[in-house]
Amino acid sequence: MTKRILIVEDTEDNRRILRDLLTVAGYDLLEATDGGSGVALALQERPDLVLMDIQLPVIDGYEATRRLKADPATRHIPVVAVTSYALSGDEGKALDAGCDGYVAKPFSPRKILALVREILHDGAEAGGARP
Repeated sequence: MTKRILIVEDTEDNRRILRDLLTVAGYDLLEATDGGSGVALALQERPDLVLMDIQLPVIDGYEATRRLKADPATRHIPVVAVTSYALSGDEGKALDAGCDGYVAKPFSPRKILALVREILHDGAEAGGARP
């Protein structure tokens, strides 16, 4: 069964890069452009993974992640912060909010694809995937 990934990102260029990368890799995608609609879509669709920007309109990625992790219906869904917040302490803030991983922009497409495959336990292509 094809895994579904929710991209919560307000910048079209960033969504397009992720969309191109992940659809070619065989994933189904859902997209939201703000934190509020991202939470609603995750509750409705129950994706296998959420790639969450932090600086978002309506509610930021920290609060959106907290809401997903507080709801029994979505708390099991891994959330990876994909953000330009890359200062000292920002990764810790994302993890404290409930994110399961952190990727700083600009990101390497190869590395983000490997991380997605690792989190979704999706094939040996991940290289370095944990058992």
